[in-house]
Amino acid sequence: MNPVLESILGSRSATLVLLFLENYGEGHASRISKTFDVSVMGVQRQLKRMEESGVLVSRMVGSSRIFSFNERNPTVKNLRKFLDGELETLSAETKMTYFRQRQRPRRAGKPL
Repeated sequence: MNPVLESILGSRSATLVLLFLENYGEGHASRISKTFDVSVMGVQRQLKRMEESGVLVSRMVGSSRIFSFNERNPTVKNLRKFLDGELETLSAETKMTYFRQRQRPRRAGKPL
């Protein structure tokens, strides 16, 4: 990832969390940590911090806490534009590795 972006956002895990949520719309801590092969505790810490500051909101789905951007926060709109621009600057290889993963299960019996 971009070291300048990491320095602006404060840490690598904060950067990864925000880019993941901008790309996929929502997510939970274990999915984010598995995608980037980082510590789940670091991701949870960032999610909690961002939720407390009003950048993110969460809801429970079964036993998982799903996070997404807080659209009621006016600063979030500008942040999302910035993050979208940063996603556009990523290399094709990085995009394919981290930002084009299947989010839903494949239909039963569907050929690969």
